Amino acid sequence: MTASTDGHGRADGLERVRVAASARGLDIDIRERPAAGSLQEAAKLLGLEPSDIVKTLVVKRHDDSYLFALVPGGRSISWPKLRAVVGVNRLRLPEPDLALAATGYERGTIVPIGSSTDWPVYADESIVGRRVAMGAGAHGYSLFVDADALIASYGATVADISVPESQR
Repeated sequence: MTASTDGHGRADGLERVRVAASARGLDIDIRERPAAGSLQEAAKLLGLEPSDIVKTLVVKRHDDSYLFALVPGGRSISWPKLRAVVGVNRLRLPEPDLALAATGYERGTIVPIGSSTDWPVYADESIVGRRVAMGAGAHGYSLFVDADALIASYGATVADISVPESQR
């Protein structure tokens, strides 16, 4: 493990992502980018549409276990759909400190790749067949990966788990 170079785990997070991706045979591309204040701003900086960026949301179950929900930008989790797919009555987004403890990544950098625990992954069906950008384990970086390869390498459940933000 590489030592942190900036006090915020940047080197550690990026190295964890690289090592985990290699171990799973995932071809990833990590690119540095200027800080972004929103997903829309990050998309613009990367020359992408917001839907090309996949948000990795850590979701807490009532039994204190977690899961990852992969949802494209411009969409949000449909809680009724996700609860139905997972087969539970209660799910919620954890506080930032709990998300960090569950994954080893700060909010805005979270990605299933290299997480401190391999929680189950649920991917919105709209990302299938696409190359997507997502968190890279450190602020100021984006990771590009083939969504199908990511889904396959994590045995992700693919389902309709989101709604367009305009329908919220």
